[in-house]
Amino acid sequence: MSDITTRDIRIQVESMYVEERSDPKESYYFFAYHVVISNDGAEAAQLISREWVITDSDGNVERVQGAGVVGETPLLQPGASFEYTSFCPLRTSMGSMQGGYMMRLTSGETFRAEIAPFTLAVPGVVN
Repeated sequence: MSDITTRDIRIQVESMYVEERSDPKESYYFFAYHVVISNDGAEAAQLISREWVITDSDGNVERVQGAGVVGETPLLQPGASFEYTSFCPLRTSMGSMQGGYMMRLTSGETFRAEIAPFTLAVPGVVN
């Protein structure tokens, strides 16, 4: 599990292997990850964009950038949180993800809330 706080925005991520959507014979491993974004600060903050860096165990790196998450740009009031689940296919049975969300405070200031690295792994691959 990944858990990090940047300027009162806490981001927790937990990943899981989705066996029924994977096909190891075809080097296709499907992972889901659940994200909880919490505003522990005193000012509302809106998630405006995302950047993910996905690395497989062969060292291949993919960057994914875009507006919002799962089609939304949630505005988090102080004390509120937003949760979503998304997916990531890999060509290897293990990899990692990390990144950041660009956040905009009601004052207009923007900053990057970090997403700490977390592992994507088929159960039993990592001891």
